Amino acid sequence: MVQSSLVAVGVLSLYFLLPGCTSLKEKRSKIKPVLSRLHREFNLSVSEMTHQDAWQETVIGCALISNDQGYIQKVFQQVVRFTEATWPDYNLLDQKQEIII
Repeated sequence: MVQSSLVAVGVLSLYFLLPGCTSLKEKRSKIKPVLSRLHREFNLSVSEMTHQDAWQETVIGCALISNDQGYIQKVFQQVVRFTEATWPDYNLLDQKQEIII
């Protein structure tokens, strides 16, 4: 018999303005390292969620699964601080965290 345990799924959405981008190619060249680094540093699933056709804005989504809701919140707080410190020229306008149990 398989014993069930609580599993939590967390989603973090980060809304950025990218001042100075003049093309989609330039935007993607700025976003790609962010996606790779967040995935590598925090072992998250990361993707650009919306505004793929807008030059100067993006929403990056991060997803994490754990049996500890507090762990997900802690990682998401670290991700926000890390992005603000690592890419200070990208304006983080908003963030949204959702945890589903």
